[in-house]
Amino acid sequence: MNKLDASGTPSFQFQISNLSTTLTNANICIDGFKGVAVGPVKTDVSDRARSRVSHSILNPPKNMYTTKLMTTHFLLFQLSLISLLFLFHPTPTGGSPSNDTDFIRTSCGTTLYPDVCYTSLSRYASAVQNNSAHLAKVAIGVSLARARSLADYLSNISRQADYGADPRAPPALHDCLSTIGDAIDQIRDSLKQIRQLGSTSRGSSSLRFQMSNVQTWMSAALTNEETCTDGFDNVAEGPLKTDVSKRVEDVKKVTSNALALVNRVAEKGAP
Repeated sequence: MNKLDASGTPSFQFQISNLSTTLTNANICIDGFKGVAVGPVKTDVSDRARSRVSHSILNPPKNMYTTKLMTTHFLLFQLSLISLLFLFHPTPTGGSPSNDTDFIRTSCGTTLYPDVCYTSLSRYASAVQNNSAHLAKVAIGVSLARARSLADYLSNISRQADYGADPRAPPALHDCLSTIGDAIDQIRDSLKQIRQLGSTSRGSSSLRFQMSNVQTWMSAALTNEETCTDGFDNVAEGPLKTDVSKRVEDVKKVTSNALALVNRVAEKGAP
């Protein structure tokens, strides 16, 4: 799956991957407003987020620099919208931003990588609002974005890397990219499923079934990420192997944390 075509323009698949990540970020942003009363600020913020996504779809980037710039602008735009919410509306639970981040820090304490968990999720405190299910949903969204970024990196270096004299490196990289692709599909399914929990009654059999699906898919995604670098075990040490292993390890930690937060929601039996 080429990132650039012959003219140097991002390929269709690469543009779709970036737009999917933008849509994931937009959904996380808008999800934070579910508990806020309908009003002009909520309407305006939601419209702006959707408008930004629509603009990205109708005006795809022309080059790699523009792609990175658009992603950065959207993240800044997302943070500004969340700030606008707190400027005009208190949180539904009456909590403060510090309470929200304290909740995330405490929740992350139950994961295998608490520091990574807090660093990656604390920026979404206003969307989480002391809700374990919201936190799990955001964590899955972050995991999906990181996995997609890793897939883009692997796809790019598979065409550009200098493998030296080690013939085992190219197939190892190909297998790694394939398993990360499977992980992305499973994380995407998990995110879709957990977004449907809002209408499910606490403790119901339907909730348990849905959460079981999310747990199964996230666990499978983590297994695929762990399998990704298996093929590098016999590859000679070098910069390529070191860099791939580090990037995969970073994604594994985020996915592991998301799974732990999902398990916590499943144990509580609450959407």
